This record gives sequence, structure tokens and C-alpha cells, in this order.
Amino acid sequence: MAHAFTFSISTTDFDEHYTPSASSRITTNFANLARGENRQENLRNALTMINRRFNALAHWDNPDGDRYALELKIISANVHFTSNDGPQQFPLLEVLDTWILDKQTGTRTHGIVGNNFSSYVRDYDFSVVLPAAVDESGTPALPQDFGDLHGQLFQHFLDSEAYQEHFAQLPVICISVSTSKTYRRTGNSHPVLGLEYQQEDYSLTDAYFAKMGLRVRYFMPAGSVAPLAFYFRGDLLNDYTNLQLISTISTMETFQKIYRPEIYNANSAAPAVYRPSLNAHDFSRTLISYDREERTRLGATQGRYTEEHFITPNRELLEQWAAAYPTPVA
Repeated sequence: MAHAFTFSISTTDFDEHYTPSASSRITTNFANLARGENRQENLRNALTMINRRFNALAHWDNPDGDRYALELKIISANVHFTSNDGPQQFPLLEVLDTWILDKQTGTRTHGIVGNNFSSYVRDYDFSVVLPAAVDESGTPALPQDFGDLHGQLFQHFLDSEAYQEHFAQLPVICISVSTSKTYRRTGNSHPVLGLEYQQEDYSLTDAYFAKMGLRVRYFMPAGSVAPLAFYFRGDLLNDYTNLQLISTISTMETFQKIYRPEIYNANSAAPAVYRPSLNAHDFSRTLISYDREERTRLGATQGRYTEEHFITPNRELLEQWAAAYPTPVA
């Protein structure tokens, strides 16, 4: 039962010619940009923003601000298992992998894998399980085991031969801070990650990632206007080089400027005590088109797809495997 699930990994270049595969979640940041009549312009503009931000942060020995370029690759992981109907597979997750090209020396080095995080099972949890969860009185209530299966599958993936054959380091996932929490600046500062913020208790997303075995810290890099949430195992500040950290910041801050401009493209920086809000008016939009309402609707569609094609037909197998798997811990 411990080996009931195995994994395979495929790689797709994320460039101005990128087209999402049939199994990609269409609400994923990079897939969403690659849709519609402006798809190529969207992609080109996003990649330009990423490279400019990278060079602005990696400013040493870079007088013209054009020494580096990032190459992005989409990492798609499928889970494989055998059910009563025979061999099966399902698209488990997608993340981004960064590669750093130093145009001055001609060297190409690995950045960080993770960055964006896309998961069909997470869609199921947040779009199907959570809205239906109520207590005995009918009041909305978070199930105690909410996110357990997803966390177990993710940790099993990190421990798998497939992941370890492809990647020498653990992933770092970087997303927006929660609009339901207040963040307070500490006295801690990192030369690349910038000013650290803290909050008193987990958001629902923080708790969900904790079940994936990931801790969280919040930093606002120099030139940024709001802190980012970094989810990781190990030691975020010492396990990665400055250029690796910059690859994640430049990539994910760009996506957040596009998707949450009210927070990450605001016209003033976050104060020492900060409550993010999508109702802010003092911000600038990028020239990259994106439909946030459509993304929410599609998330529910993808959650139901996961329920129909993965959870419901394999419920007994999943429950037996999860019961035998160690409880995820952060």
C-alpha cells in the first residue's frame, strides 16, 4: 500500500509560444495568460516584467541591468496507481522551475522549483469539500481532516524517486498574503528577501500548506509594495543562493502584479502594520489581460472534475492509502 501511488514528471517550456496541455488546470497563472487573442502579447509582456525585476534585484556587477535572463519551465506531475479498472493516472500538480542565464559568463544555473503551485485536488478541497462542510447545526465548519489527502500526496511526491531524480533541492512556493489577516513588520531584514512580516495565526491557506509539510514566512523585497508568502521545507534563508531567491521573487511578484494589482501593484508600499485588501483603489493595472471572476468559476468546474474522475471512483483506495500514510507535519 505504501507504493500504491507512483509519479511521472514532464517538462514544458514557458515562453511566448507556450500553449497549455489538455491536462493543465486552465486557472493556473501561466495557463491563464496563454489564452485568448492576446495570448502571445500577454506571455511576452509577463516574461519581460520577470527579467526586468530579476536584474533590478540582482544589481551587483550589473551596471546596465541586463546581465541575466530567466528561463521558466512548467513541471507537470501525474500520479499513477492501479484500481479495480486497471492502471490509472491523474494530473496531480504543476509547478514552475527556474533557470538563470548569466549572459556575461554564458553560464546557466538552476534556480528554484516550485514558485507557482497548481493542484486539481486543491480545487476539489476548496471548491467542493469546503462549501459543503457544516456542523450538526448546519453552521459552516472546517472538517478536521481538511487537506490531509492532498498533503499526503504532495509529501509522497517529494519523497518519490521521480522528484529526487529531477531535483536536488526542495521546492519553494510563493503566493499572495491573505486578505483575512493582519501582518506586522519585524526588525528582521534579509539582503534579497527584504523586510520580514509576521502574523499571529495561520490563514486557511497557511494551514493547508502546513499539511503539505511546508512552513511559511512573509517578506517584502526591496522595491516591492507588499509582502509575499514563502512556503518551504528546511531553511529558506540559507538553503538557497541569492540568485535562486531572486528567481522566485521576480517570477511570482510579476504574476501577483497581474492577478492581484490592488495589493502588489499598489502606488504605495505596505506600512509596518498591514492588512491586504482587494478593495483598494490606489493601484495601477498592468497591460496584461486577466479575468479573475472567470478564474473563480473555472476553479469550481475543475474541483467537480476531480471529484468525478479521481476522488469518487477511487475513494476506497485513497482512504486505505491515506490511513496507512504518516500524518503530514510542517
